[in-house]
Amino acid sequence: MFSSERLKGIDVFVCVADLGSFKAAAERLNLTGSAVSKSVARLEARLQARLFERTTRRVALTEAGRAFYRTCSGVLAELEEAELALNPQDSQPRGRVRIDLPAAFGRLHALPAILACVRVHGLLMPHITFSDRFVDPVESGIDLFVRIGGPQAWPTGVSHRYLGSQRVVLCAAPAYLEQHGTPLHARALEQHHCIVYGLNDGLVGPWHFPSAQPGHTERRTLPARMAVGDAEGQVSAVLAGYGIAQLPTWLIKRQLAEGSLVQVLPHLATQGLPIHLAWLTSRQAQPKVSTLLAHLGQSLSGDGFDPG
Repeated sequence: MFSSERLKGIDVFVCVADLGSFKAAAERLNLTGSAVSKSVARLEARLQARLFERTTRRVALTEAGRAFYRTCSGVLAELEEAELALNPQDSQPRGRVRIDLPAAFGRLHALPAILACVRVHGLLMPHITFSDRFVDPVESGIDLFVRIGGPQAWPTGVSHRYLGSQRVVLCAAPAYLEQHGTPLHARALEQHHCIVYGLNDGLVGPWHFPSAQPGHTERRTLPARMAVGDAEGQVSAVLAGYGIAQLPTWLIKRQLAEGSLVQVLPHLATQGLPIHLAWLTSRQAQPKVSTLLAHLGQSLSGDGFDPG
Protein backbone atom coordinates (compact mmCIF):
# COMPACT_ATOMS: atom_id res chain seq x y z
CA MET A 1 0.00 0.00 0.00
CA PHE A 2 1.35 3.45 -0.93
CA SER A 3 2.28 5.68 2.01
CA SER A 4 2.44 9.48 1.94
CA GLU A 5 5.71 9.16 3.87
CA ARG A 6 7.37 8.21 0.59
CA LEU A 7 6.73 11.72 -0.79
CA LYS A 8 8.33 13.54 2.12
CA GLY A 9 11.54 15.34 1.28
CA ILE A 10 11.36 14.78 -2.46
CA ASP A 11 10.74 18.45 -3.27
CA VAL A 12 13.62 19.46 -1.01
CA PHE A 13 15.91 16.86 -2.58
CA VAL A 14 15.09 18.02 -6.13
CA CYS A 15 15.61 21.67 -5.17
CA VAL A 16 19.06 20.92 -3.69
CA ALA A 17 19.97 18.95 -6.82
CA ASP A 18 18.77 21.74 -9.10
CA LEU A 19 20.64 24.50 -7.28
CA GLY A 20 23.68 22.46 -6.22
CA SER A 21 23.59 23.95 -2.74
CA PHE A 22 21.82 23.33 0.57
CA LYS A 23 21.99 27.06 1.36
CA ALA A 24 20.49 28.11 -1.98
CA ALA A 25 17.74 25.50 -1.63
CA ALA A 26 16.92 26.76 1.87
CA GLU A 27 16.57 30.31 0.54
CA ARG A 28 14.42 29.16 -2.37
CA LEU A 29 12.13 27.08 -0.12
CA ASN A 30 12.08 29.63 2.70
CA LEU A 31 13.51 27.08 5.14
CA THR A 32 16.50 27.05 7.42
CA GLY A 33 19.69 25.35 6.24
CA SER A 34 19.33 22.88 9.10
CA ALA A 35 15.80 21.93 8.02
CA VAL A 36 16.96 21.26 4.45
CA SER A 37 19.91 19.18 5.62
CA LYS A 38 17.75 17.13 8.01
CA SER A 39 15.12 16.56 5.31
CA VAL A 40 17.72 15.14 2.91
CA ALA A 41 19.29 13.06 5.69
CA ARG A 42 15.90 11.51 6.56
CA LEU A 43 15.29 10.75 2.87
CA GLU A 44 18.70 9.07 2.56
CA ALA A 45 18.03 7.04 5.70
CA ARG A 46 14.66 5.89 4.38
CA LEU A 47 16.13 4.95 1.00
CA GLN A 48 19.26 3.49 2.59
CA ALA A 49 21.30 5.25 -0.07
CA ARG A 50 23.59 8.25 -0.16
CA LEU A 51 22.15 10.82 -2.59
CA PHE A 52 24.77 13.58 -2.39
CA GLU A 53 28.52 13.84 -2.13
CA ARG A 54 29.18 16.79 0.17
CA THR A 55 32.40 18.81 0.25
CA THR A 56 33.22 22.22 1.69
CA ARG A 57 32.79 23.77 -1.78
CA ARG A 58 30.01 21.93 -3.53
CA VAL A 59 27.23 19.36 -3.42
CA ALA A 60 27.04 16.75 -6.18
CA LEU A 61 24.65 13.89 -6.84
CA THR A 62 25.93 10.36 -6.38
CA GLU A 63 25.16 7.74 -9.01
CA ALA A 64 22.17 6.62 -6.92
CA GLY A 65 21.19 10.26 -6.48
CA ARG A 66 21.22 10.89 -10.23
CA ALA A 67 18.96 7.90 -10.86
CA PHE A 68 16.56 8.96 -8.11
CA TYR A 69 16.62 12.57 -9.33
CA ARG A 70 15.57 11.58 -12.86
CA THR A 71 12.50 9.83 -11.48
CA CYS A 72 11.63 12.49 -8.90
CA SER A 73 11.98 15.43 -11.28
CA GLY A 74 9.70 13.64 -13.74
CA VAL A 75 7.12 12.99 -11.03
CA LEU A 76 7.14 16.64 -9.93
CA ALA A 77 6.79 17.78 -13.54
CA GLU A 78 3.73 15.53 -13.96
CA LEU A 79 2.24 16.90 -10.74
CA GLU A 80 2.78 20.42 -12.04
CA GLU A 81 1.08 19.48 -15.30
CA ALA A 82 -1.89 18.04 -13.36
CA GLU A 83 -2.22 21.21 -11.27
CA LEU A 84 -2.16 23.36 -14.41
CA ALA A 85 -4.94 21.29 -15.91
CA LEU A 86 -7.06 22.01 -12.83
CA ASN A 87 -6.11 25.69 -12.78
CA PRO A 88 -5.80 26.71 -16.45
CA GLN A 89 -6.11 30.45 -15.69
CA ASP A 90 -2.60 30.38 -14.22
CA SER A 91 -0.90 30.59 -17.59
CA GLN A 92 2.19 32.54 -16.54
CA PRO A 93 5.35 30.66 -17.60
CA ARG A 94 7.36 29.84 -14.52
CA GLY A 95 9.69 27.24 -13.09
CA ARG A 96 12.58 25.06 -14.14
CA VAL A 97 12.89 23.92 -17.77
CA ARG A 98 15.47 21.37 -18.92
CA ILE A 99 16.88 22.27 -22.36
CA ASP A 100 19.59 20.47 -24.33
CA LEU A 101 21.33 22.14 -27.29
CA PRO A 102 23.98 21.26 -29.89
CA ALA A 103 27.26 22.81 -28.72
CA ALA A 104 28.15 25.39 -31.39
CA PHE A 105 24.67 26.03 -32.78
CA GLY A 106 23.31 26.22 -29.25
CA ARG A 107 25.83 28.79 -28.05
CA LEU A 108 25.62 30.97 -31.16
CA HIS A 109 21.90 30.86 -31.95
CA ALA A 110 19.64 29.05 -29.47
CA LEU A 111 21.13 30.41 -26.23
CA PRO A 112 20.67 34.10 -27.17
CA ALA A 113 17.03 33.33 -28.06
CA ILE A 114 16.48 31.62 -24.70
CA LEU A 115 18.04 34.53 -22.81
CA ALA A 116 15.79 36.96 -24.67
CA CYS A 117 12.76 34.90 -23.64
CA VAL A 118 13.86 34.82 -19.99
CA ARG A 119 14.31 38.58 -20.08
CA VAL A 120 10.59 38.89 -20.82
CA HIS A 121 9.44 36.01 -18.60
CA GLY A 122 11.49 36.47 -15.44
CA LEU A 123 10.05 33.47 -13.56
CA LEU A 124 11.46 30.96 -16.05
CA MET A 125 14.42 28.96 -14.74
CA PRO A 126 16.18 27.31 -17.71
CA HIS A 127 18.63 24.50 -17.03
CA ILE A 128 20.68 24.34 -20.24
CA THR A 129 23.11 21.64 -21.29
CA PHE A 130 25.12 21.32 -24.51
CA SER A 131 25.71 18.05 -26.31
CA ASP A 132 26.37 17.06 -29.92
CA ARG A 133 25.26 13.48 -29.33
CA PHE A 134 21.64 12.45 -28.98
CA VAL A 135 20.37 12.51 -25.40
CA ASP A 136 17.23 10.53 -24.60
CA PRO A 137 14.85 13.23 -23.31
CA VAL A 138 12.66 10.75 -21.43
CA GLU A 139 15.55 9.13 -19.58
CA SER A 140 17.31 12.45 -18.92
CA GLY A 141 14.21 14.45 -18.00
CA ILE A 142 14.72 17.01 -20.77
CA ASP A 143 11.69 19.14 -21.62
CA LEU A 144 12.82 20.44 -25.00
CA PHE A 145 15.88 20.22 -27.22
CA VAL A 146 17.36 21.30 -30.53
CA ARG A 147 19.02 18.74 -32.77
CA ILE A 148 20.88 18.82 -36.06
CA GLY A 149 19.76 15.65 -37.79
CA GLY A 150 16.62 13.62 -38.35
CA PRO A 151 14.15 12.26 -35.78
CA GLN A 152 14.37 8.64 -36.93
CA ALA A 153 16.02 7.37 -33.72
CA TRP A 154 14.04 9.51 -31.28
CA PRO A 155 11.84 7.67 -28.77
CA THR A 156 8.06 7.75 -28.75
CA GLY A 157 6.48 10.64 -26.90
CA VAL A 158 8.63 13.25 -28.65
CA SER A 159 7.13 15.89 -30.94
CA HIS A 160 9.22 18.02 -33.26
CA ARG A 161 9.19 21.00 -35.59
CA TYR A 162 11.39 21.30 -38.66
CA LEU A 163 13.28 24.60 -38.59
CA GLY A 164 15.30 24.31 -41.79
CA SER A 165 18.43 22.71 -43.19
CA GLN A 166 22.05 23.63 -42.91
CA ARG A 167 23.71 25.12 -45.97
CA VAL A 168 27.27 23.81 -46.06
CA VAL A 169 30.03 25.64 -47.95
CA LEU A 170 33.77 25.36 -48.54
CA CYS A 171 35.69 28.30 -47.14
CA ALA A 172 39.19 29.58 -46.43
CA ALA A 173 40.97 32.68 -45.19
CA PRO A 174 42.19 35.10 -47.89
CA ALA A 175 45.76 34.73 -46.59
CA TYR A 176 45.68 30.96 -47.16
CA LEU A 177 44.43 31.37 -50.74
CA GLU A 178 47.09 34.00 -51.49
CA GLN A 179 49.79 31.58 -50.37
CA HIS A 180 48.42 28.30 -51.77
CA GLY A 181 46.15 29.40 -54.59
CA THR A 182 42.43 28.91 -55.09
CA PRO A 183 41.24 25.41 -56.09
CA LEU A 184 39.34 25.43 -59.38
CA HIS A 185 37.63 22.03 -59.12
CA ALA A 186 36.78 19.40 -56.51
CA ARG A 187 39.75 17.14 -57.25
CA ALA A 188 42.12 20.03 -56.62
CA LEU A 189 41.09 19.95 -52.94
CA GLU A 190 43.23 16.83 -52.50
CA GLN A 191 46.31 18.99 -53.12
CA HIS A 192 45.29 21.53 -50.48
CA HIS A 193 45.40 21.61 -46.69
CA CYS A 194 41.99 20.42 -45.51
CA ILE A 195 40.69 21.04 -42.00
CA VAL A 196 38.18 18.31 -41.18
CA TYR A 197 36.01 17.37 -38.22
CA GLY A 198 37.75 14.91 -35.87
CA LEU A 199 35.58 12.17 -34.37
CA ASN A 200 36.09 10.67 -30.91
CA ASP A 201 37.13 7.30 -32.35
CA GLY A 202 40.10 8.84 -34.18
CA LEU A 203 38.38 8.90 -37.57
CA VAL A 204 37.38 12.05 -39.41
CA GLY A 205 34.03 13.25 -40.73
CA PRO A 206 33.52 13.11 -44.52
CA TRP A 207 32.73 16.11 -46.70
CA HIS A 208 29.55 16.26 -48.73
CA PHE A 209 29.47 17.14 -52.43
CA PRO A 210 26.58 17.62 -54.88
CA SER A 211 25.35 14.41 -56.49
CA ALA A 212 24.01 13.82 -59.97
CA GLN A 213 20.92 12.46 -58.24
CA PRO A 214 18.70 15.38 -57.13
CA GLY A 215 18.28 15.72 -53.37
CA HIS A 216 21.32 13.56 -52.60
CA THR A 217 24.98 14.22 -51.82
CA GLU A 218 28.16 12.22 -52.24
CA ARG A 219 30.38 11.66 -49.20
CA ARG A 220 34.14 11.85 -49.60
CA THR A 221 36.89 11.73 -47.01
CA LEU A 222 39.59 14.28 -47.82
CA PRO A 223 43.26 14.01 -46.78
CA ALA A 224 43.39 15.94 -43.51
CA ARG A 225 45.99 18.58 -42.76
CA MET A 226 44.29 19.02 -39.40
CA ALA A 227 41.33 17.37 -37.61
CA VAL A 228 39.44 19.40 -34.99
CA GLY A 229 36.61 17.85 -32.99
CA ASP A 230 34.75 21.11 -32.46
CA ALA A 231 33.03 23.28 -35.06
CA GLU A 232 34.13 26.57 -33.52
CA GLY A 233 37.64 25.17 -33.24
CA GLN A 234 37.57 24.46 -36.97
CA VAL A 235 36.62 28.07 -37.62
CA SER A 236 39.58 29.28 -35.55
CA ALA A 237 41.96 27.09 -37.55
CA VAL A 238 40.55 28.31 -40.88
CA LEU A 239 40.72 31.95 -39.79
CA ALA A 240 44.36 31.42 -38.82
CA GLY A 241 45.10 30.39 -42.42
CA TYR A 242 45.76 26.68 -41.91
CA GLY A 243 43.56 25.44 -44.74
CA ILE A 244 40.13 24.92 -46.29
CA ALA A 245 37.13 23.60 -44.38
CA GLN A 246 33.53 22.67 -45.13
CA LEU A 247 31.30 24.48 -42.63
CA PRO A 248 27.63 25.43 -42.20
CA THR A 249 26.72 29.01 -43.01
CA TRP A 250 25.02 29.51 -39.64
CA LEU A 251 28.46 29.10 -38.09
CA ILE A 252 30.42 31.48 -40.36
CA LYS A 253 27.77 33.96 -41.47
CA ARG A 254 29.56 36.92 -39.86
CA GLN A 255 33.02 35.94 -41.12
CA LEU A 256 31.75 35.58 -44.69
CA ALA A 257 30.02 38.97 -44.47
CA GLU A 258 33.11 40.77 -43.16
CA GLY A 259 35.49 38.98 -45.55
CA SER A 260 37.71 37.26 -42.97
CA LEU A 261 36.58 34.03 -44.67
CA VAL A 262 35.71 33.60 -48.36
CA GLN A 263 33.73 30.89 -50.06
CA VAL A 264 35.68 28.45 -52.25
CA LEU A 265 34.13 26.53 -55.15
CA PRO A 266 30.63 27.94 -54.46
CA HIS A 267 29.02 25.53 -56.93
CA LEU A 268 29.91 22.72 -54.49
CA ALA A 269 27.75 24.15 -51.69
CA THR A 270 25.21 21.59 -50.45
CA GLN A 271 22.16 21.40 -48.26
CA GLY A 272 23.17 19.53 -45.15
CA LEU A 273 21.34 17.97 -42.21
CA PRO A 274 17.93 19.22 -41.08
CA ILE A 275 17.57 21.19 -37.85
CA HIS A 276 14.71 20.37 -35.49
CA LEU A 277 13.18 21.81 -32.36
CA ALA A 278 11.79 18.92 -30.32
CA TRP A 279 10.03 18.43 -27.01
CA LEU A 280 8.32 15.90 -24.79
CA THR A 281 4.72 15.82 -25.95
CA SER A 282 3.51 15.36 -22.36
CA ARG A 283 5.10 18.69 -21.33
CA GLN A 284 3.81 20.78 -24.23
CA ALA A 285 0.79 22.11 -22.31
CA GLN A 286 2.95 23.57 -19.55
CA PRO A 287 3.21 27.36 -20.04
CA LYS A 288 6.95 27.34 -19.34
CA VAL A 289 7.49 24.84 -22.17
CA SER A 290 4.97 26.20 -24.66
CA THR A 291 6.33 29.74 -24.23
CA LEU A 292 9.90 28.67 -24.93
CA LEU A 293 8.79 26.54 -27.87
CA ALA A 294 6.99 29.46 -29.47
CA HIS A 295 9.92 31.82 -28.91
CA LEU A 296 12.57 29.40 -30.16
CA GLY A 297 10.49 28.36 -33.14
CA GLN A 298 10.12 31.97 -34.24
CA SER A 299 13.71 32.97 -33.47
CA LEU A 300 15.49 30.01 -35.03
CA SER A 301 13.56 29.47 -38.24
CA GLY A 302 15.93 30.42 -41.03
CA ASP A 303 18.52 31.80 -38.60
CA GLY A 304 21.67 31.57 -40.69
CA PHE A 305 20.57 28.50 -42.64
CA ASP A 306 18.17 27.74 -45.43
CA PRO A 307 14.59 27.66 -44.10
CA GLY A 308 12.33 24.88 -45.28
